[in-house]
Amino acid sequence: MASWAKKLEVPHTAQVSRWINYDIRPIEPARRTWGFLTFHNYWLLINTNISTYLTGSALIPLGLTWWQAFICIAIGNLLATLFVVLNSLPGAYYHGSPSRNTFQQSSLKMGVVGFPVVNRMVWGMWGSQFAIWNRIFLSLVWYGFTAWVGGECIYIILLSWDPSLEDHIPNHMPADTGMTTAQFVSYFIFNVISLPIIWIKPYKLQKFFYFASSITIVFFFVILIWALATMGPEGFGNTLASSTTLSNTGGPQSVAWLMVYGIVSTIGSISAGILNQNDYARFAIAPKHAIMGQVVPFPFYSILCSMTGILVTAATQNRFSGEAIWNLPSMFARLAEDGGPSARAGAFFAGVCLVISQIGTNVPGNALSGGFDLAATFPRFINIRRGAYITALLSVVVNPWRLVNSATTFLTVLSSYSVFLGPMTGLMVSSYLFVNKRKINVDDLYRGDKSSIYWFTAGVNWRAILAWLCGALPCLPGFIAGVNTSVDVPSGAIELYYLSYMYGFLSSGAVFVAMHRLFPAATMESFVKGSPLVDVVRRTYQKWDNTHYETGEVLEGEQGEDRLNIENIEVGLGTKV
Repeated sequence: MASWAKKLEVPHTAQVSRWINYDIRPIEPARRTWGFLTFHNYWLLINTNISTYLTGSALIPLGLTWWQAFICIAIGNLLATLFVVLNSLPGAYYHGSPSRNTFQQSSLKMGVVGFPVVNRMVWGMWGSQFAIWNRIFLSLVWYGFTAWVGGECIYIILLSWDPSLEDHIPNHMPADTGMTTAQFVSYFIFNVISLPIIWIKPYKLQKFFYFASSITIVFFFVILIWALATMGPEGFGNTLASSTTLSNTGGPQSVAWLMVYGIVSTIGSISAGILNQNDYARFAIAPKHAIMGQVVPFPFYSILCSMTGILVTAATQNRFSGEAIWNLPSMFARLAEDGGPSARAGAFFAGVCLVISQIGTNVPGNALSGGFDLAATFPRFINIRRGAYITALLSVVVNPWRLVNSATTFLTVLSSYSVFLGPMTGLMVSSYLFVNKRKINVDDLYRGDKSSIYWFTAGVNWRAILAWLCGALPCLPGFIAGVNTSVDVPSGAIELYYLSYMYGFLSSGAVFVAMHRLFPAATMESFVKGSPLVDVVRRTYQKWDNTHYETGEVLEGEQGEDRLNIENIEVGLGTKV
């Protein structure tokens, strides 16, 4: 058993520390390869897909008009952009340029750390596992759901070849599963063709991003033009109704409160991505690439795709006898089944484009996220690549075919999880900006004993736990009622739940700062107060770029001249060699 365990270890990890491996250490300049265009393409893929397309389907059925839903989507995405930028600051700027009056800009090449490691300074070395495992769970759920939708796109391709597909693949699935054998086969095929993309390392994804984002944006523009050009003289369906029967104010079911819910649920739908932005921002060539690569593309493509979903659904509604078909795979499946050869050809190409789009969303957004977190949890045996494959494999256990009962239910359940993620994000932002004042002791993020300033109490920062509870617990009654409509709670609890992400982010962040003021962590407080300017602190840990974590792989770039053998690096990395 010991021999087999030794063979499964990530190379050289056991020689260093159980808190680190090559993929979660501060990355050196050779792996900081993401420029503005890479971030642009990344967010194009993450925010231009079927899930974003469905956003309007969760808001309009609530009773909001199309323009009220659009306002919610626009405001929600602008706020989400703010949270994304704030939470990516440690990754984007911890290798930022110092003041020109202090050091030369080229002299600072600080390695940066990702989401799991940054949370060690928030929750403590062991306490960070709480936040990490929450993100692992979400990676599994989102990967499973996105893969299932990708399987629906494969189903379109197969259906375009054979409209009698269901007759030729006999169904052996029980009715309560909500799927057929042909649909499961399609889901299996999508998972298989995703595997080679998972093999690509994060800092080498640029070419795939270029390809997938180009296909994706062209497809969504084409589908919008097609829907508007072929909707016929009857025009739009009642999806674009301009009036509502709801009262403007007066409780949770009023327009005002439902719009608040729409804004917050829009943020909630991307809250998992907001939480771990450091994992991606750390690959930026320079801070401006990460920041500008988020500020512009994030809201633009998300709003554009959501509005496309509303317009295409409305434009095709009369084509399907007044039925509003929100789900793109379902719409193209209908065309493939009921149309002639030209319709089936169109469905085939649509299916191919959507498969590429779903892979472009799922691999970087979900597989890699799970890989980052699993690598930080089990650094001795798991690196990013192994973790990403484990995420893909285990995602089957969430039964994604049961998540797709309706778009409204799906968005309600997964966006409601922001009740727990909003407070976590608030803790990260307040910790970096106000508690640690942008000063990070990088060495101590990889020391798992009392010598680390982030050890706190037995490896857990109890202040973070109390602050998180203050942000999450008050929203739980509304959360339960939102997921289970048979539960009756007071209107005030529902309204607080509608504000959940905003309330959790602000309240947990404020309580966390207050707790550290009232009950300071002595060693961390001493480091923050006793350290020089932020730029000087950053420059101190430039030594990480001069120590190459030996994995047997030869990296190209300037690190090739500075490679050092891992046996010369002491446990508790960061020691100057």
